[in-house]
Amino acid sequence: MNQVVDLEGSPQFAALDAVLVSISTDPRSQLAQAVEEFGVRSPHLSDPEGEVSRMYGVLRWAMPSGEPGHTFVLVGRDGRIKWIRDYGAPENGGLMYVPEEDLIPEIAGALSQP
Repeated sequence: MNQVVDLEGSPQFAALDAVLVSISTDPRSQLAQAVEEFGVRSPHLSDPEGEVSRMYGVLRWAMPSGEPGHTFVLVGRDGRIKWIRDYGAPENGGLMYVPEEDLIPEIAGALSQP
């Protein structure tokens, strides 16, 4: 949740003209509690059966429990995936938090692609 809070408060992220939406397999009640606790303003969607995770192909990096890891998906205005990057899988560094100075340039680069 800290990643979401930090991106919401980032002027650099705000300048990207991107909308932040978080998707988690956590139950809706648990998400509502975390959203309130952390003061999250952006949409946070519950995907307990992993349907959305499967649609976006992020389960290829699933944790041993079968849950999605820490994956970012950038969807263009046309509804197509412009960029996808998983950070949570061991082969990708096992990160559950990506510093803004690493993440924002990657997103900005993907946004600049046709």
